[in-house]
Amino acid sequence: MEEEGVQNVTVKNTVFKGTQNGLRIKSWARPSNGFVKGVQFIDIVMQNVQNPIIIDQNYCPHNLNCPGQVSGVKINDVLYQNIRGTSATPVAIKFECSTKYPCKGIKLQNVNLTNLKKVAQSSCANVIGTTMGLVKPDNCL
Repeated sequence: MEEEGVQNVTVKNTVFKGTQNGLRIKSWARPSNGFVKGVQFIDIVMQNVQNPIIIDQNYCPHNLNCPGQVSGVKINDVLYQNIRGTSATPVAIKFECSTKYPCKGIKLQNVNLTNLKKVAQSSCANVIGTTMGLVKPDNCL
């Protein structure tokens, strides 16, 4: 599929309160020449957010027109810096990236997300990245 890319996007000094998603990047589970790169999320507060940090490259609502396919979108160089607050679900950080084009250059720096009922968790698939400073929940990069 012929698609344009998204690059050099910054989200800064923002509060998410009671939302389904916080910092979300998603792509359909289907072939594409699209890309996402140079995205920065800086100084963000989460208040009872269901998915505070999420990359979903297997997006396929209702399993229509895409089951069994993988995303062709390339995701590179995404920074999460000074992110804090609470997750409404146990999984506060979820990176579900494409088997064909794993997410690369994902960086978590000074991230502190908690869950009020359970210990917050991270979930990672097909992602390559680094961490700096305090990163909670324990990350899977």
